[in-house]
Amino acid sequence: MDQTSDIEKRRKHATLGVIFLTIFVSMIGFGIVIPVLPVYAKNEPFKLSGTALGWLTGIFSLVQFFMAPILGKVSDRVGRKPVLIVSIIGTAVGYFITGAAGSAWMLFLGRIIDGASGGNIAAAQACVADVTTPADRSKAMGMIGAAFGLGFVLGPALGGLLSQWHHSAPFYFAGLLAVVNGVLVVKMLPETLTEEKRLRPAQKAPLGEVFSGGRGTFIILLLVANLLSTTGFASIHLLFSLFCGDHLHYTQAQIGYAFAYVGVIGVLVQGGLLRRLLKRDIEKQLAITGAIILAVSLWLLPRSDTTNAFLGATALLALGNGLLVPVLTGMVSRHVHGSAQGRVLGLSSGIGSLGRWLGPLIAAFALPAGFATQTLDTAVLDHGYSTAFTWAAWLLVAAAVVLIALKVPKEEAAA
Repeated sequence: MDQTSDIEKRRKHATLGVIFLTIFVSMIGFGIVIPVLPVYAKNEPFKLSGTALGWLTGIFSLVQFFMAPILGKVSDRVGRKPVLIVSIIGTAVGYFITGAAGSAWMLFLGRIIDGASGGNIAAAQACVADVTTPADRSKAMGMIGAAFGLGFVLGPALGGLLSQWHHSAPFYFAGLLAVVNGVLVVKMLPETLTEEKRLRPAQKAPLGEVFSGGRGTFIILLLVANLLSTTGFASIHLLFSLFCGDHLHYTQAQIGYAFAYVGVIGVLVQGGLLRRLLKRDIEKQLAITGAIILAVSLWLLPRSDTTNAFLGATALLALGNGLLVPVLTGMVSRHVHGSAQGRVLGLSSGIGSLGRWLGPLIAAFALPAGFATQTLDTAVLDHGYSTAFTWAAWLLVAAAVVLIALKVPKEEAAA
């Protein structure tokens, strides 16, 4: 009995290790692209306006919003591994098209293809849910969050360096990484969805099942908090690189290093501090604290006129995000039974995708007309950045209010 238990434990740890590595490689590619994309599209030959940049930054997530719940349901039926493989292939194709783009429509096409197949993170989170107990799930999601952070350490730095060699090099390199990631999943990742938890062809999988068991209000409020917080935080996908270049006069390499700095702190928070704090069973309090810290950091960022002030604000940004995101994901997956894990995580991922579309779009409305021109007055541009970041901060305040109103169920829906 003990020997069997020991084998199962080693198998679970090995599976989690592969998932960690898969997400790490995926996030290196994502980290390469995110800091580079707004600056890439703002300049020649594209010269996109602020509104167009908002759409370009968010279109990936808008498409993903519609696809993530579908892919989650498919993963509940056919397994996690096939969904992961298809998603990673789509990501590679999207990166290659973006890198080869010579006009704006190709940029949008590449991001749409990537978003349509972008269920890899939700499927990987479902893998984690398959092989962990509800009590350990937030800790495991914290380690997945650390993989995000590690990817953001290496990815942006690579993106900054590669963009100095050629403007499209970061996208080609990210596409090659996605190909490597696909091979990794095919060769090393076992299927984590057991037969007894798998949906049968004749078995219906209504989305309403996610809200059953008297936990509907709890799940809905968590999803609302997720939408508000993600919308607020996602504004940096558009604003951060542009702000660093326009306000702080950073080069593309320095912008990449700034993202990497955020990633280092994210690793320390999610891989170390969060695991210790979760031993005290204070998930709700951690989520509220993370939302408040994020709100403060977003308010401070556009008012950072020195390097030290900027580093302090971005450290708070990483701390708040590191506390909030994995805890929200862990909480939502803990209170749904095993056969609905893919659906609830797919729904949660879809809500997050909606926020990542809305965030850049809302932020773009605050940017002044003629944003892409070189003659725009600095004071006007700074005011636009200040307004956009302040709107984002208020969204995080609203998320904190929703979390304060949340009543966490005392028992868990499933082991």
